[in-house]
Amino acid sequence: MSLKNLPEIKAERLPTICAFEPDADAVERWNAGIMAAQSPENTISILDVIGEDFWTGGGVTSKRVAAALRAIGDQEVFVDLNSPGGDFFEGVAIYNALRAHPHKVTVRILGLAASAASVIAMAGDDIQIGKAGFLMVHNAWVIAIGNRHDLVEAAKVMEPFDDAMATVYSDRAGVKKAKAAEWMDNETWFNGEQAVAEGLADAFLPADQVSEDKTRAEAGKAVNATRRVDALLAKSGIPRDERRSLIGEVKSPSAVAPGERPAVADDDALNAALEQLRSTIRS
Repeated sequence: MSLKNLPEIKAERLPTICAFEPDADAVERWNAGIMAAQSPENTISILDVIGEDFWTGGGVTSKRVAAALRAIGDQEVFVDLNSPGGDFFEGVAIYNALRAHPHKVTVRILGLAASAASVIAMAGDDIQIGKAGFLMVHNAWVIAIGNRHDLVEAAKVMEPFDDAMATVYSDRAGVKKAKAAEWMDNETWFNGEQAVAEGLADAFLPADQVSEDKTRAEAGKAVNATRRVDALLAKSGIPRDERRSLIGEVKSPSAVAPGERPAVADDDALNAALEQLRSTIRS
């Protein structure tokens, strides 16, 4: 086990009417170009959305992290983290894998640790965050589709997930669970200084340990624009397959077959896509 006595998070899979999606606000604020200036060999880099990413084919999965832990073996681990979150279950699995590592785990929040990524951050025996970094906590966020009985079931299934996360945050910060639950209810953002002051991080990460890849950052903006459109359409109640088909058709009419991954949009294409999608939704 890790050096700290960290609580395990137990989570069963959601009903098929539900799907986890990255939080739109977190995606908008995420700079994908933020990375470590230098990292030890025994470092696991989590610099993408959590779970498999439909739009890029990337994403950080628990399977990948487990393989990295096996490769690192019997020594301490560093985790470089910059992610807007994503799939809650993948985040929980990664948290539990890091928690079970028998040596010290140091988490370095380089830019953003939001949603599922903030859960992963809590697996650190030592959590460092840049003063310009952010940590965001909220209740597990899903898209649910179905009749009223389906939605009641989905809400009941979600309750223990939120309770487990509140336990993790409260244990880490040394506050009552009700306080942690309040943070989650309010979708609370902590900058570096606030995270350390509240006990959600242990120390500041020196500024010279963080760098920005401008090319990666610009590429990330285009992908994030598409992710934001997807999230907004999801909030409108449009099923996943339908909204992704709509986005693909708007950006490249007749060029995207069902189930294929459409190309990401630049800012001009995004604005045009949004307007056309609004018209489609209204009709």
